[in-house]
Amino acid sequence: MPTLRLPKADGSLESFTTQPPRHFAKATKPFNRVAYAAAHVVADPMADNDPWLTPAIDWERTLAFRQHLWSLGFGVAEAMDTAQRGMGLDWNNSLDLIKRSVALSKQHGGAVASGAGTDHLAPSAALTIDEVIAAYEEQCAAVEAAGGRIILMASRALAACAKSPDDYARVYDRILRQVSEPVIIHWLGEMFDPALEGYWGHRDHWQAMEVCLDVVNGHADKIDGIKISLLDKDKEIAMRRRLAKGVRMYTGDDFNYAELIAGDSEGHSDALLGIFDAIAPAASAAFTALAAGDRARFDAILAPTVPLSRHIFAAPTRFYKTGVVFMAWLNGHQAHFTMVGGQQSARSVVHLAQLFRLADAAGLLRDPDLAASRMRQFLAISGVAA
Repeated sequence: MPTLRLPKADGSLESFTTQPPRHFAKATKPFNRVAYAAAHVVADPMADNDPWLTPAIDWERTLAFRQHLWSLGFGVAEAMDTAQRGMGLDWNNSLDLIKRSVALSKQHGGAVASGAGTDHLAPSAALTIDEVIAAYEEQCAAVEAAGGRIILMASRALAACAKSPDDYARVYDRILRQVSEPVIIHWLGEMFDPALEGYWGHRDHWQAMEVCLDVVNGHADKIDGIKISLLDKDKEIAMRRRLAKGVRMYTGDDFNYAELIAGDSEGHSDALLGIFDAIAPAASAAFTALAAGDRARFDAILAPTVPLSRHIFAAPTRFYKTGVVFMAWLNGHQAHFTMVGGQQSARSVVHLAQLFRLADAAGLLRDPDLAASRMRQFLAISGVAA
């Protein structure tokens, strides 16, 4: 197995030898949980653009990665924050991505749910609630016209202009009355997007939950489920137990997903997670074991992935996309470590070296020779004499 020298937090280098990758059998039967992987986009490094201002996407590799996820039994959560929505990917490119992904899904039989929000509307306290509603209507109509199902994303514009919880209720009531199929509501916490602090009209999550539950349970016939991304399992479980019958809880907790998906005597969470992009083979094998009633194997497969996920999603959590794309590069899903918006620079060399160690410990470097070669390249261009 290859050996290389990795930097440590104290500035020193240590010799590190990779272990053989784990073999994760592909799913052959349906999971007993609904599982969406929020997928990243692959940048086009050859485009003559201004990376911080204008996204350029390698459509071939981006769509090939979605086929990879479908082949492992996952649905794709499209054009979400993992795809750098609002951090490099604008609405026009998001809609193009949604159209391409939905069209490809019909060829491959893969599930897709796509993000609809208000990100073409600049956040401002001067906005009116009617302007926010109109922005949501525009994007929801575009997703439905493309043949897609909607994930109703949290709105920076609404967070900026709402004066009270009643404004949130008004917006969601108006949109949910119009959608053609049940949607997934996404409550994205401020650790993922600081502009969403105070969503639902309260900075306190427990108070915000009451507003959110009123909206969800009051429109249960129009809601497939809710994804909450608060990185707090107790809040998710408490909310899960109060959802109207038939409304799913989709965990967005990239710290505690294993136990939340497994569940307890009172229920379980389904899943819509960005970490599945990075750990898809392991997660697929774990879901297969759970569907077969083998909880012990489910736990054994996912346990080594949790430290990796907690590292990738460490504060500032919004920069987790850098780790997700770094994993895709290490594993050969793309030929470069370049991101839209220049976000490859959002994490330190030391952070990414630790990611390499944890990915190896989880058996998720599918070709250790390739991964080690690319890690050496990254260290060299970063000025680390490894």
